[in-house]
Amino acid sequence: MTGTEQTEKAPQAPQAQAPRTVRERAYSWSDPMETAGIAAGLSGMEFFAAMQQGLVPPPPILNTLDFDCISFDEGRVEFRLTPEEFHYNPIGSVHGGVFATLLDSACGCAVHTRLPAGVFYTSLDLSVKFLRPVSVATGAITAVGSVVHLGRRTALAEARLVDAAGRVCATATSSCLIMRPGD
Repeated sequence: MTGTEQTEKAPQAPQAQAPRTVRERAYSWSDPMETAGIAAGLSGMEFFAAMQQGLVPPPPILNTLDFDCISFDEGRVEFRLTPEEFHYNPIGSVHGGVFATLLDSACGCAVHTRLPAGVFYTSLDLSVKFLRPVSVATGAITAVGSVVHLGRRTALAEARLVDAAGRVCATATSSCLIMRPGD
Protein backbone atom coordinates (compact mmCIF):
# COMPACT_ATOMS: atom_id res chain seq x y z
CA MET A 1 0.00 0.00 0.00
CA THR A 2 1.38 3.43 -0.94
CA GLY A 3 1.05 6.50 1.25
CA THR A 4 -1.82 7.88 -0.86
CA GLU A 5 -4.10 4.84 -0.62
CA GLN A 6 -6.84 4.76 1.98
CA THR A 7 -8.67 1.89 3.52
CA GLU A 8 -12.41 1.86 3.96
CA LYS A 9 -13.75 1.45 7.45
CA ALA A 10 -16.12 -1.44 7.98
CA PRO A 11 -19.64 -0.39 8.94
CA GLN A 12 -20.12 -0.31 12.68
CA ALA A 13 -22.68 -2.63 14.23
CA PRO A 14 -25.48 -0.74 15.96
CA GLN A 15 -25.12 -0.39 19.69
CA ALA A 16 -27.25 -2.68 21.83
CA GLN A 17 -30.57 -1.02 22.56
CA ALA A 18 -32.95 -1.34 25.44
CA PRO A 19 -35.78 -3.80 24.90
CA ARG A 20 -38.46 -2.35 22.63
CA THR A 21 -42.14 -2.12 23.37
CA VAL A 22 -43.99 -4.64 21.26
CA ARG A 23 -46.64 -3.08 19.07
CA GLU A 24 -49.18 -5.36 17.47
CA ARG A 25 -52.26 -5.03 15.36
CA ALA A 26 -54.78 -7.69 14.38
CA TYR A 27 -57.80 -7.27 12.14
CA SER A 28 -60.18 -9.32 10.06
CA TRP A 29 -62.02 -8.83 6.79
CA SER A 30 -64.79 -10.35 4.75
CA ASP A 31 -64.47 -12.20 1.45
CA PRO A 32 -63.84 -9.45 -1.13
CA MET A 33 -65.43 -11.52 -3.89
CA GLU A 34 -68.68 -11.63 -1.91
CA THR A 35 -68.65 -7.83 -1.75
CA ALA A 36 -67.85 -7.59 -5.48
CA GLY A 37 -70.67 -10.01 -6.32
CA ILE A 38 -73.18 -7.92 -4.40
CA ALA A 39 -71.87 -4.72 -5.98
CA ALA A 40 -72.50 -6.11 -9.47
CA GLY A 41 -76.25 -6.12 -8.90
CA LEU A 42 -76.53 -2.66 -7.33
CA SER A 43 -76.08 0.88 -8.57
CA GLY A 44 -73.23 2.73 -6.92
CA MET A 45 -75.61 4.65 -4.67
CA GLU A 46 -77.43 1.44 -3.69
CA PHE A 47 -74.11 -0.26 -2.96
CA PHE A 48 -72.87 2.50 -0.64
CA ALA A 49 -76.25 2.67 1.12
CA ALA A 50 -76.18 -1.11 1.69
CA MET A 51 -72.60 -0.94 2.96
CA GLN A 52 -73.43 1.92 5.33
CA GLN A 53 -76.41 -0.09 6.67
CA GLY A 54 -74.14 -3.10 7.28
CA LEU A 55 -75.86 -5.21 4.60
CA VAL A 56 -72.70 -5.40 2.50
CA PRO A 57 -69.27 -6.01 4.06
CA PRO A 58 -66.72 -3.27 3.43
CA PRO A 59 -63.79 -3.94 1.11
CA PRO A 60 -60.69 -5.28 2.92
CA ILE A 61 -58.67 -2.10 2.32
CA LEU A 62 -60.88 -0.21 4.80
CA ASN A 63 -59.92 -2.67 7.54
CA THR A 64 -56.29 -2.90 6.43
CA LEU A 65 -55.70 0.84 6.78
CA ASP A 66 -58.46 1.36 9.38
CA PHE A 67 -60.49 4.05 7.66
CA ASP A 68 -64.24 4.51 7.21
CA CYS A 69 -66.67 5.83 4.63
CA ILE A 70 -68.42 8.55 6.59
CA SER A 71 -70.68 9.96 3.90
CA PHE A 72 -71.62 9.56 0.28
CA ASP A 73 -73.88 11.29 -2.18
CA GLU A 74 -74.16 11.12 -5.92
CA GLY A 75 -70.72 12.05 -7.24
CA ARG A 76 -69.20 12.68 -3.79
CA VAL A 77 -67.75 10.56 -0.95
CA GLU A 78 -65.87 11.17 2.29
CA PHE A 79 -63.49 8.82 4.05
CA ARG A 80 -62.02 9.44 7.51
CA LEU A 81 -58.82 8.07 8.99
CA THR A 82 -57.31 8.71 12.39
CA PRO A 83 -53.52 8.36 11.99
CA GLU A 84 -51.86 5.65 14.04
CA GLU A 85 -48.24 4.53 14.30
CA PHE A 86 -48.85 1.63 11.93
CA HIS A 87 -49.47 4.21 9.18
CA TYR A 88 -45.97 5.67 9.62
CA ASN A 89 -43.04 5.74 7.23
CA PRO A 90 -39.39 5.47 8.43
CA ILE A 91 -39.16 9.23 9.15
CA GLY A 92 -41.99 9.40 11.67
CA SER A 93 -45.03 10.61 9.74
CA VAL A 94 -47.92 9.02 7.86
CA HIS A 95 -46.64 7.25 4.75
CA GLY A 96 -47.50 8.86 1.41
CA GLY A 97 -48.98 5.54 0.27
CA VAL A 98 -51.66 5.90 2.94
CA PHE A 99 -52.48 9.37 1.56
CA ALA A 100 -52.55 7.96 -1.97
CA THR A 101 -54.82 5.07 -0.97
CA LEU A 102 -57.30 7.39 0.74
CA LEU A 103 -57.32 9.78 -2.20
CA ASP A 104 -57.57 6.99 -4.78
CA SER A 105 -60.48 5.50 -2.82
CA ALA A 106 -62.23 8.86 -2.59
CA CYS A 107 -61.84 9.51 -6.34
CA GLY A 108 -62.86 6.02 -7.44
CA CYS A 109 -65.79 5.71 -5.05
CA ALA A 110 -67.08 9.15 -6.05
CA VAL A 111 -67.20 7.81 -9.62
CA HIS A 112 -68.82 4.58 -8.39
CA THR A 113 -71.73 6.54 -6.85
CA ARG A 114 -72.64 7.75 -10.35
CA LEU A 115 -72.69 4.31 -11.99
CA PRO A 116 -75.75 2.12 -12.64
CA ALA A 117 -75.90 -1.56 -11.66
CA GLY A 118 -73.56 -3.77 -13.69
CA VAL A 119 -71.20 -0.94 -14.65
CA PHE A 120 -67.72 -0.97 -13.11
CA TYR A 121 -64.68 1.29 -12.98
CA THR A 122 -60.96 1.03 -12.40
CA SER A 123 -58.35 3.72 -11.87
CA LEU A 124 -56.30 4.57 -14.94
CA ASP A 125 -54.00 6.99 -13.14
CA LEU A 126 -53.59 8.89 -9.93
CA SER A 127 -51.67 12.13 -9.48
CA VAL A 128 -51.03 13.06 -5.84
CA LYS A 129 -49.59 16.29 -4.45
CA PHE A 130 -48.31 16.01 -0.87
CA LEU A 131 -48.65 19.38 0.84
CA ARG A 132 -48.33 18.86 4.59
CA PRO A 133 -47.10 16.07 6.87
CA VAL A 134 -49.58 14.14 8.99
CA SER A 135 -48.85 12.36 12.26
CA VAL A 136 -50.73 10.92 15.21
CA ALA A 137 -50.79 14.45 16.66
CA THR A 138 -52.70 15.72 13.59
CA GLY A 139 -55.85 13.86 14.57
CA ALA A 140 -58.50 12.68 12.13
CA ILE A 141 -58.07 13.46 8.44
CA THR A 142 -60.81 13.37 5.83
CA ALA A 143 -60.51 12.52 2.15
CA VAL A 144 -63.28 14.18 0.13
CA GLY A 145 -63.67 12.96 -3.44
CA SER A 146 -65.89 14.32 -6.18
CA VAL A 147 -66.57 13.65 -9.84
CA VAL A 148 -65.41 16.34 -12.23
CA HIS A 149 -66.59 14.59 -15.41
CA LEU A 150 -68.33 11.31 -16.13
CA GLY A 151 -68.28 10.14 -19.73
CA ARG A 152 -69.23 6.87 -21.37
CA ARG A 153 -65.67 5.41 -21.28
CA THR A 154 -63.78 7.53 -18.76
CA ALA A 155 -64.35 9.67 -15.70
CA LEU A 156 -62.26 12.34 -14.01
CA ALA A 157 -62.39 12.79 -10.25
CA GLU A 158 -60.54 14.89 -7.72
CA ALA A 159 -59.97 14.57 -3.99
CA ARG A 160 -58.60 16.60 -1.11
CA LEU A 161 -57.21 15.30 2.17
CA VAL A 162 -57.91 17.77 4.98
CA ASP A 163 -57.26 17.85 8.71
CA ALA A 164 -59.80 18.85 11.38
CA ALA A 165 -58.79 22.53 11.04
CA GLY A 166 -59.55 22.40 7.30
CA ARG A 167 -55.89 22.55 6.24
CA VAL A 168 -55.24 20.70 2.99
CA CYS A 169 -52.65 17.94 3.49
CA ALA A 170 -52.74 16.45 -0.03
CA THR A 171 -54.71 16.61 -3.26
CA ALA A 172 -55.22 14.17 -6.11
CA THR A 173 -56.81 13.76 -9.50
CA SER A 174 -57.68 10.43 -11.04
CA SER A 175 -58.89 9.21 -14.39
CA CYS A 176 -61.06 6.10 -14.25
CA LEU A 177 -61.96 3.65 -16.99
CA ILE A 178 -65.69 2.92 -17.13
CA MET A 179 -66.49 -0.70 -18.04
CA ARG A 180 -70.02 -1.31 -19.30
CA PRO A 181 -71.62 -4.65 -20.19
CA GLY A 182 -70.78 -5.56 -23.77
CA ASP A 183 -67.69 -3.34 -23.94
